[in-house]
Amino acid sequence: LKASYQKQPAGAEAPVPENRPVQVCLPIAEALLALEQGLGELIRRVGRLFVESMLEAEVEQVAGPRSRNNPARQAYRWGFERGYCLVDGQRVPIRRPRIGQPDGSELPLSTYEKFQHASLVEETVWSNIMRGLTMRNYKEVIQQFSDAYGLEKSTVSEHFIEASRKKLEQLMARSLAHLQIVAMVVDGTIFKGQHLVAAIGIDAFGKKMVLGLVQGATENSKVVATLLDQIAERGLDFAQPRLYLLDGSKALRAAITRYAGDAAFFQRCQVHKIRNVSAHLPDSHQGWIKYKMRAAYQCADAADARQLLYRLHDELMQLNPSAADSLQEGLEETLTINELDVHARLRRSLGSTNGIESSFSVVETICKRVKRWQGSDHRLRWVASSLLYAESRWNRLHGYRHLPLLIRNLNQAYALRCALSGNPITASSAA
Repeated sequence: LKASYQKQPAGAEAPVPENRPVQVCLPIAEALLALEQGLGELIRRVGRLFVESMLEAEVEQVAGPRSRNNPARQAYRWGFERGYCLVDGQRVPIRRPRIGQPDGSELPLSTYEKFQHASLVEETVWSNIMRGLTMRNYKEVIQQFSDAYGLEKSTVSEHFIEASRKKLEQLMARSLAHLQIVAMVVDGTIFKGQHLVAAIGIDAFGKKMVLGLVQGATENSKVVATLLDQIAERGLDFAQPRLYLLDGSKALRAAITRYAGDAAFFQRCQVHKIRNVSAHLPDSHQGWIKYKMRAAYQCADAADARQLLYRLHDELMQLNPSAADSLQEGLEETLTINELDVHARLRRSLGSTNGIESSFSVVETICKRVKRWQGSDHRLRWVASSLLYAESRWNRLHGYRHLPLLIRNLNQAYALRCALSGNPITASSAA
């Protein structure tokens, strides 16, 4: 095994070994003994020898070869002490040589400092916790070296707190100015007694990303306005025509209208609408009601879909007026995606808020491992981490190849809307 290092720049405190190979010697008998415990054990043993050999190579460069007189020597060997290097968050014990100077002080080893920071401990802990490990079983699952230490529950918790806080800061600070967000899904959920409202954006290439997250006592317009404020400050242009997918919340709609105005095209979740209508009916009627509503929403032409829904409304008036009123409420906004005349595959993807609902299910799965919730940013850190973990696993939107048609139709509809409202300047710019 060989490793090379560049020479130390002038003025640096700790010397760096010169460009020369570092060799690791492991007796065959010892290698075979380690191999009996598995190839992983052999690799770990060679790795530890490699680290110690590099430390010894640096000492030899600075203090000279062992047991050889050198009058010009500026440093000397100063024995050994117990040290460690970081491997996937584990502190692995190694034998660390020391270098003394004529004034009695110790000269630090640059190689040793690098081995102490070579592993991304916080990122490793964060990633493993997101994948299902808990603070309690982290040490038993992840420990690879029998004599490793530093993986106690409290230490793992400290690393995760720091890592999740950085994730939250990154989420709240990343720039959105360069993004062309075609559609935005905004929804809230009650999480452990607190309302959390999140926004997920879909860009022109079908890529989905978390835009923001806010915590509040209720899902009211002020809380949503705080979320939109944060998104706007990070560069998202609300004057751009955009499709907003909502579950029917009036607070969400009112807040978005104040920011986007005529540039907001609202699509009510068709899945929520079907559930709300069928909830008013007995089980014996729910099946055919759901079938007729799905058939209407699958129509390519908005006029056909509208005709089927109003015909169903007349039937429900005879059966259950409350169900008929539920169907009529917000009916036009459930057909926005049909009015925009997009491809059927894309219409299925943008006809509901399933994207953010599935993300909240990921959050619930990850966060159920927390036994006791505390104040401060505890909820925000965990939810932000869970959303970012879910984001890393998202595929592009189904039907993303048809997004250019949606963008064109949005711009045309926005220009027409502005012209009808008497704003020709905005209309011409949208066109």
